[in-house]
Amino acid sequence: MDASHVHRHPVFCTVVPPHLLDKIAQSEVLRRADAAQRTLEHDALLRTRRSVTTLRGIAPAAAAPVPDEPRRTVYDAQHRTRLPGKKVRGEGDEAAGDATVNRAYAGLGATYELFLKGFGRHSIDDSGLALDASVHYGQDYNNAFWDGQQMVFGDGDGDIFLDFTVSIDVIGHELTHGVTQYTANLDYHGQSGALNESMSDVFGSLIKQYSLDQTAQDADWLIGAGGLLGPNVSGVALRSMKAPGTAYDDDELGKDPQPATMDDYVRTSQDNGGVHINSGIPNHAFYLVATELGGKAWERAGRIWYDTLTGGELASDADFKDFARLSVAAAVARYGDGGAEHQALQKAWSAVGLG
Repeated sequence: MDASHVHRHPVFCTVVPPHLLDKIAQSEVLRRADAAQRTLEHDALLRTRRSVTTLRGIAPAAAAPVPDEPRRTVYDAQHRTRLPGKKVRGEGDEAAGDATVNRAYAGLGATYELFLKGFGRHSIDDSGLALDASVHYGQDYNNAFWDGQQMVFGDGDGDIFLDFTVSIDVIGHELTHGVTQYTANLDYHGQSGALNESMSDVFGSLIKQYSLDQTAQDADWLIGAGGLLGPNVSGVALRSMKAPGTAYDDDELGKDPQPATMDDYVRTSQDNGGVHINSGIPNHAFYLVATELGGKAWERAGRIWYDTLTGGELASDADFKDFARLSVAAAVARYGDGGAEHQALQKAWSAVGLG
């Protein structure tokens, strides 16, 4: 496939799932309901503009050596929805006077660094793709997304959700959708879509752990913790990999619906067949592997997941069992048969009902 095919049908992936926004849109607090409804309508419009599945993005062979530094540009959308907006910080520029711009810039850099230092990958496409992000997108926009070409961050409604650049794992989550797009290109529905979401949570969490120099035991295993949810929300994050289903339990958001095992797998037509819900199962498997192996989670557990995602065997319509089988094979290929890694994989997949 030639390079001209790469972005023809980019996937549209948001960090806040539609089922959560649906719940807030039913709020009796008019301002909350309106902001959620506007975000839902906007996301639906962008989804219909883009095909849900994307052609496998095969990067052209690099003519020159790929540099080992990112090429970041942050734009200010100035509360409009025309992208990318006004350029406010380029690679190597002094920090801007806007904390949101600087957080986006740092998050792009942290993501680039983990993929390079951890896995030898040069940017999203492994060919040094420039990393572009737009901040201050829309009015009270309650989401962040990867549109197939760049990152986009809303400021939230200032009530339920705050600035979407505050959580580095959210930035890493969205950029990892780009890595998936350029590698296994997992279909964005059903179990393959839940795997797509899980890859983003896994690497988003690893990016946070890497930037904080945390071990698997030190990490909180939360996605979107530390200031994304407003102060009046009863919850700690959008998702928990350690204990799926416990991230929030709130009058406006409802209760976190994520299952941790196949016993509680959710069959639904919403959210592309529950891609943000059932991702809790492979998320939990990764958490179990990482904590069983101990140490820095990106070094062994993350390496196995990266090998599985990029190894060429993972089909775009892969289900959980396919991923479990291939990840065990990847562990054996890299670390040997019967070793600690192999055993940790078998134990984790059995624990979530995919043994």
